Amino acid sequence: MILVALCVFLTYSGKWQPFGTLTGKHWVFLILSGLATGLSWLAYFKALQMGNAAQVAPIDKFSVVLVTIFAVLFLGERPSLQEWLGIGLITGGVVLLAIKR
Repeated sequence: MILVALCVFLTYSGKWQPFGTLTGKHWVFLILSGLATGLSWLAYFKALQMGNAAQVAPIDKFSVVLVTIFAVLFLGERPSLQEWLGIGLITGGVVLLAIKR
């Protein structure tokens, strides 16, 4: 699935490069990225086996909030008011769905 998404992205952005131009460092990061993605999916499906999807899925989506916070803190990004509103809604949704009744 990741490979298909990557091909679509590269085609859309016009960023295809010949494989011969990829350095060893590029290959290492591509392989590490693939392994990390595969391991995260295994952990996600294990969490779905152990818990309710209505509680597991929102916590997974909370990564969007964490990425935004890290981007602000470490990369100097400044989200717009609309983006902060979206992040706030995601956070509120995660909290509402994670709370057991």
